[in-house]
Amino acid sequence: MCGIIGYIGGGDAAEIILGGLKRLEYRGYDSAGAAFLADGKLQVMKKQGRVEKLSPLLKGVDARVGIGHTRWATHGVPSDINAHPHRAGGFAVVHNGIIENYAELKAELILGGAKFLSDTDSEVVAHLLQKNYNGDLVFALRETVKVLKGSYALMAICEGENRIAVARHKSPLIIGYGADGNFCASDEPALAGLCNTITILEDGDIAEITSGGVKIFDKFFKPVSRLKEPNLAVSASLGLDGCPHYMLKELRETPLSVEATARAFGGVKDSLRKELDGIERIILTGCGTAYHAALIGKRYIECFARIPAECETAGEFRYKNPVINNKTAVIAVSQSGETADTVEAARLALSLGAKVIAVTNSHRSELTRLATVVVPVAAGPEICVAATKSYTGQIAALYLTAAVLAGESVYSECAEKIEKIPALLTRTLEDLDMRSLAHICASSSGVYFLGRDLDYAVALEGSLKLKEISYVPGEGYPSGELKHGTLALIDVNTTSVVIITDEGLAGKSENAVEQVLSRGGKVAVITNIAEVEERFSGKLPVTYLPKCDKLLSPLLSAVAVQMLAYKAAAVLGREIDKPRNLAKSVTVE
Repeated sequence: MCGIIGYIGGGDAAEIILGGLKRLEYRGYDSAGAAFLADGKLQVMKKQGRVEKLSPLLKGVDARVGIGHTRWATHGVPSDINAHPHRAGGFAVVHNGIIENYAELKAELILGGAKFLSDTDSEVVAHLLQKNYNGDLVFALRETVKVLKGSYALMAICEGENRIAVARHKSPLIIGYGADGNFCASDEPALAGLCNTITILEDGDIAEITSGGVKIFDKFFKPVSRLKEPNLAVSASLGLDGCPHYMLKELRETPLSVEATARAFGGVKDSLRKELDGIERIILTGCGTAYHAALIGKRYIECFARIPAECETAGEFRYKNPVINNKTAVIAVSQSGETADTVEAARLALSLGAKVIAVTNSHRSELTRLATVVVPVAAGPEICVAATKSYTGQIAALYLTAAVLAGESVYSECAEKIEKIPALLTRTLEDLDMRSLAHICASSSGVYFLGRDLDYAVALEGSLKLKEISYVPGEGYPSGELKHGTLALIDVNTTSVVIITDEGLAGKSENAVEQVLSRGGKVAVITNIAEVEERFSGKLPVTYLPKCDKLLSPLLSAVAVQMLAYKAAAVLGREIDKPRNLAKSVTVE
């Protein structure tokens, strides 16, 4: 996925585009670029690397119209040439998404004499605009999108026309209305502080943006009005609050995330209960960290409500022929609400008659517009690519959702229990010391996170976090699976982190610790059980967490494994907030 922004008006387009790209950099940071109309002539600047490398190229640009792009590579390696905008003659275009039929289109265009410079799928759009142009940029864009397959949010400008043409299909795109011009962007943070009002375009929409107004056309190219809404990102704070990285700042905000999510849940409790009445089966789906939260949600639903629940990664679920009817609810979990696989999984579920419950931190996303009910995660802006506070917010939201399914008495009890968690999270964050274990993990050839039941779900999250930001390889496994193959990987160069928070299963996981030790592997334990701490204290590193209800223990142990990953990445000097090859929200397959 990528971040895109456009502006036309009376202000300094170069300054506005650069500022927007900085706010969008979490969406991709392989390269950045911008195109401007200055005295009617097209100027294009682009550079491999972070947005800050683009800044010197924009000095001296005097323009009132511009489009910009920050890239997460899908087709073509990160390079100056593959950076957006792409140009063909007097046309420049930026693109978020994937053009699935670009190879066929490119071959046809080359036969017609087009000269391609990049390896990207997006460059075909610029050449198609040039081919389809009849003196009207919006018409050219309309004709261009007719032949595109895949997903796209497109912005285009051309010499001789003082306007921006945009189009959207399965990739987010918004329009912003400012006092001194108008904007377009891939999401609201790009427009923070620039405008108070936005419009979210729908699939198939094409729009013409000028300094004086906006015209929107639907997929049939008929003029249409779209709702104007407040830009909620206007007051969003992107400061670090004294922390060296956003990840640490956001970890420290975990108690507030859980508290705010629990408070926000009260506003949807009744509508959620009504929509889930009579549901006989639940499927939870998500990707990455959201999938790990969904695994915990499955356990909550079966424990509290005794309703059959399944959990699948959205990328697999969307290509199945699932057995779904109107007695099925699909709970789709996504931090951004724009994750392509999760959105398409929800769309499939709706087409088969299921009710879709969205659990998301983004309340104006594609997922929220599809959903029957939206369960809010109130984590606030999360800038670090690796999810932290949104994960614990998702767990809190799923815990309360499961409690609603179980009835009012269970819900009241669970709501009371979760009220105590923010204070325990604060204590956890104050007491955690992962420095020694972080050094051990950073020097290991592989790190294996082990756990049973809910601890296994947290083990998966711990492994993912460590891989994401430290690049240390490893996996998360159920403790009981250790002897079914994984023991072959254990040696003096590996480390196993065993999570033990369930007294009923503690003995089983303790056996896994002994099995690793007997084969020369290094082991550490994360626990909130006093007997476990006593057994291993002095023999191996033990991280002791505050005691809490075992079903809520993932909220505390998650913070522990996330902090471990953060400290290990810091030891290794990694780019913690912007790990290589990754982006915050994956809006493409």
